[in-house]
Amino acid sequence: MSVDSALFHSALLALTPILLAALGGAICERAGVFNIGLEGMMLIGCFAAVAGSWFTGSAWLGVALAALASAAYAMILAVGTISLRGDAVVLGVALNLLAVGLTGFLLRTAFGVQGTFSDPELAGLDGIGLGFLGPVLSGHSALVYASWAAVAVAAVFLARHPWGLRLRGVGEAPDAAATLGVSPAKYQYLAVLTSGLLCGLAGAQLALGNVTLFSENMTAGRGWIAVVAVMLGRALPVGVLLAALLFGIAEAVGFRLQGNGLPQQATDAAPYVVTLVALFLSTARRTSTARGGSTARGKRRKRPKSLVGASS
Repeated sequence: MSVDSALFHSALLALTPILLAALGGAICERAGVFNIGLEGMMLIGCFAAVAGSWFTGSAWLGVALAALASAAYAMILAVGTISLRGDAVVLGVALNLLAVGLTGFLLRTAFGVQGTFSDPELAGLDGIGLGFLGPVLSGHSALVYASWAAVAVAAVFLARHPWGLRLRGVGEAPDAAATLGVSPAKYQYLAVLTSGLLCGLAGAQLALGNVTLFSENMTAGRGWIAVVAVMLGRALPVGVLLAALLFGIAEAVGFRLQGNGLPQQATDAAPYVVTLVALFLSTARRTSTARGGSTARGKRRKRPKSLVGASS
């Protein structure tokens, strides 16, 4: 397998949907909402982007519709977990399953097809020619570059802006935040809605940027990989970026190996194998660190024999 600029170019394409969804998940995590419904929100964004682009003739109107539809879909999670105190994991899984059935039904209803909708007249997102950036960084859609900017904005927002600091405070100590006049529910609602918007943009990039079509369940586990990226990156924007980049490279390598004759089943599994290995290594490292810390604390609590003798 050759390693060239085209491989890294495709890795950035594969990175973008995962990165945008993972940033949304990280914001929810910082607000104290564990969002595993990223897969379903992204799938809703994929369908809404294609439908909006097809019926309006504008890819950017499709992107706008994707963001709004995914945010509206995220409201189900917000109401269920924040207002009704439901289990976020159960609701997230339910949203993922509902999105598969709902988009499949709408595909048959709106387009009269089953499985995949594709048409030469479907408007996709054009690449931006920035030749001075080189072949790897040039030629991507605006959403790709926007995702890189979103990492910087999210990092500064969470670390410096008063609203970002309050959001973190709500996630870490909601009762203490409430005593200071900060509404935990308000910030959690905004976090979940922001997550929906970002997942909608992720779906739009996947359906109109990476390809120009809609296929049933086309997210193919990318939302789950985004959840893992949030965990590996510890809900830090830069950490999430690095984790998503790892999975993007794995997906690009899988496609390249498929072109070299490897079975599709083996190459499709590459990102998920990397996910499992990364989770295993991360868990092992955290467990080792926790054991080392507890051992050190135990040693500090134990009084030295010299002090025991001196006190007696």
